[in-house]
Amino acid sequence: MGERRRWVWLVAALAAVLVVAGIGVALVSRQQEPAASTPSLTPTPTPTPTAEREPSPTPTAEGFAANTASYDVTTLPQVNVFAVIPALPVDDDPYTMPLGETAVARGVGAPVWADPAGEPVAYVPHDYPYGGTVLPVVEKQAHWVKVLLTGRQAVPSAGDPGQVTGWLRSADVDVTASSGRSVVVSIADRTIDVVHADGAHERIATDFAWGAERTPTPLGRTFVMTTRAVPEYAYTRGHPIVYWAVQSPTLDGFDGADVAPAAFHYHDTRSGPVSNGCIRVDAETITRLAELPPGTPVMINP
Repeated sequence: MGERRRWVWLVAALAAVLVVAGIGVALVSRQQEPAASTPSLTPTPTPTPTAEREPSPTPTAEGFAANTASYDVTTLPQVNVFAVIPALPVDDDPYTMPLGETAVARGVGAPVWADPAGEPVAYVPHDYPYGGTVLPVVEKQAHWVKVLLTGRQAVPSAGDPGQVTGWLRSADVDVTASSGRSVVVSIADRTIDVVHADGAHERIATDFAWGAERTPTPLGRTFVMTTRAVPEYAYTRGHPIVYWAVQSPTLDGFDGADVAPAAFHYHDTRSGPVSNGCIRVDAETITRLAELPPGTPVMINP
């Protein structure tokens, strides 16, 4: 999981201020894995059981009424890997694969609702240095889409740190077909599959390491937040780290960092419950996973 006090991604940003075994990031690296792969990032100021295939998008339903009000999104909390936003709901359907579409905010960003009948509680930016802006759609209506988000409702010591969700207005986002691929992990079977839109399974791993008892791997659905090579993390041997949108269920942060996102990454020790929450894999597997685009759904089954 997280390496040092802060991610290696932001070494440049750190100079000024900044998977399990695992979210610009860079840390001063130690030769150990990142925690629930904790990129210790310095936030950028806010800008002005198993679902084995990815279903086709469901027919649009009328659902919640349209909302045409105007909002200044920069007055709202920004959804990002550092965010702790109590109003965001934790995923209530964690073992159902997202639909085969992703949403990206238009303009500066799109307001996010916990309940479309109320007022927005946050906003998701169009761009963010650490990713997390290509969002899997989990429900689609005539005027709204429900998506998976980065950030947390609470840190583990103060509440539920699970995968968060939110509603976006269809008019505020561009919704497009996803790559048609998803990742399905079975901890019990020690398998990792890339599942294609036609249901075909591509088994890319038959063993890996996962979270230890006190630092378990987060379970359920999430998505690829960003993928980065971090040479300063010696344990990766130069291979990329594939960070998820979800964070450790037990770590508020790691080694001085205030975040603890989980990830797929390479490690020489990669079998059994030994990590801080990240999934450690071999070189061939991490190379295959690194090919997947941001927003790719990831399902972690017990």
